[in-house]
Amino acid sequence: MVKIIKRTAEEKIRERLFKGKVIVLYGARQVGKTTLSKKILEDFGDQGRYLNCELLSVQNGLAEMEAEKLKSYLGNYKIIVLDEAQNIVDIGKKLKIMVDTYPNIQIIATGSSSFDLAGKISEPLTGRVFTIILYPFSAQEIMNSSDRFSFDSKIERLLRFGSYPEIFSLSDDEATERLNEIASDYLYKDILKFEGLRKSSAIKDLLQLLALQISGEVSYQELSQTLGINRLTIQKYITILEQSFVIFQLRALSRNKRKEISKNFKIYFTDVGIRNSLIQNYNTLDIRNDIGQLWENFCVSERIKMNSNNNKRVNSYFWRNYEKKEVDYIEESGGIIQGYEFKWNGDKIKQKLSIKNFTDIYNSDVQMITKNNIGDFIL
Repeated sequence: MVKIIKRTAEEKIRERLFKGKVIVLYGARQVGKTTLSKKILEDFGDQGRYLNCELLSVQNGLAEMEAEKLKSYLGNYKIIVLDEAQNIVDIGKKLKIMVDTYPNIQIIATGSSSFDLAGKISEPLTGRVFTIILYPFSAQEIMNSSDRFSFDSKIERLLRFGSYPEIFSLSDDEATERLNEIASDYLYKDILKFEGLRKSSAIKDLLQLLALQISGEVSYQELSQTLGINRLTIQKYITILEQSFVIFQLRALSRNKRKEISKNFKIYFTDVGIRNSLIQNYNTLDIRNDIGQLWENFCVSERIKMNSNNNKRVNSYFWRNYEKKEVDYIEESGGIIQGYEFKWNGDKIKQKLSIKNFTDIYNSDVQMITKNNIGDFIL
């Protein structure tokens, strides 16, 4: 099953090959960056080379800053993949040297932490880089590999186990075991590398708390008080978790700060399977008491993937006023605002006062997204 699901990012990479720029492929660990980059290399046979930058031998081989020495180690290849490139000291400067000196060599650099790798390449590679994000399988990719009916039958399993490529073809028991391994072994691997992040227990406690509060509003102050961790430290952890593609934030849409919430935010998990692993709840949907929150997280994360895969640039928000009237998710594009509500079992939107408040203020429509019309929203 995994082999026949074509990644949208693959075509993006192919379109950008040999344009005189480094291609940077970001994504969480285990989402398929290595598999995809090796698939690209297959087209070039012995003209392509793969290097795992987590290996000390590769780090030593790329230790020099001189163009000729870098070229001597990399060899006479047409295309080179530097996997987990953030592990190479001064990687940005070295990539700049290679691009400027040997523009005909195509380098693909992957990274599981945009916080780390982007900080090392952004300034040296200004104007010399294409950036692509690889997520776990998107609903759109799954749908394109089968058909609409087949996809509809997979929704419940996606809500329970998420869509990491390796998980997708496993049995329920195997998926549970592997998700637990990913959450334990890989989730913190990059995060704990950053200076000052020495307490893995604090990160785990924060992630578990966020997992219990998905789709609900949170504030740094409340998280700080609950966990007994400094507010600035909480902000730092959340930023790194977001830049490591574990979670993402939605900010409040607020054009009238006297009446509308503006400081709070919502946290969602990029993959709901990871979220379920953190709280150890893989129960079927009929016996879950968090199906509403889980459904909202799934819908928003899939929408984010779809927009990214289709190069659709939008501003994403939620909305609530001080009278506690709210709209789950909002997109703004080209000056047009569109609202969405997520209900697992809803059939049609009720004319709630909260919806009317929002539509009156922003002259915007609000659509209800249910399991019956989810395809129109994420495919």
